Amino acid sequence: MKMKAGCNQLKPALLVLILNSCFYASYQLTGLQICELCSGTVLNDTTVGRFCSSSAGRIDGRCCLRNDNTSDPEHIIGLDLSNCSLTHVEDLQEASTALMIDLSLNSLLNISDSAFQGFIELNYLMLPADIVCPGGNTSWEKVDVKDGNRLCEGQKNMCNQTGQLSINCPENSLCGPYGPGFFECSCADNYHGYKCLREGEFPVLQVFGPLGASTVVISVLLWVTQRRKAKSL
Repeated sequence: MKMKAGCNQLKPALLVLILNSCFYASYQLTGLQICELCSGTVLNDTTVGRFCSSSAGRIDGRCCLRNDNTSDPEHIIGLDLSNCSLTHVEDLQEASTALMIDLSLNSLLNISDSAFQGFIELNYLMLPADIVCPGGNTSWEKVDVKDGNRLCEGQKNMCNQTGQLSINCPENSLCGPYGPGFFECSCADNYHGYKCLREGEFPVLQVFGPLGASTVVISVLLWVTQRRKAKSL
């Protein structure tokens, strides 16, 4: 289970959003490394290639990219790492927005369920036949073994069908999907804190006010100290 702050914590989250935006901008300039994880490119006659073509995507290395509107940057909707001589899979977070991933024709020993944590859009996953679908068969609508590959189709929502309160989440929280076999609990409106037990708005000024003030004071002291050292030289 993963706990996540509720909507009433949007104000402090703005700082995180700004930092993430700066990181993402530099990230876009360097390119998506996972698309170049192995040589070659997505072929038109492959499963990911056909999916990319039908989804109006753009092929870049081993990735299929698409932007949903003109204001959003491109993101990965398909990833083809088939026949890449992979023996293990570690970090795939660059492809967390993917709807389809192909890891077939690799000598994979095992795949941790946490490798796909946060992949809430993933709806089609191809694996070697001896690798179990992440989250187990109960996390997918359909699991099939065909032509030496295991197909995991239709990721299930681990929350109840209403998408509201879940017996797996604390009181005053809502359940949401967080990848195959995972869910996350978000504090409902007007609740925050440990297990969403605190009611009322998050105390932004009380928390970040002293922090900001102390940061300014320390910065001024360091500036004055360095200035004096410079003058003495």
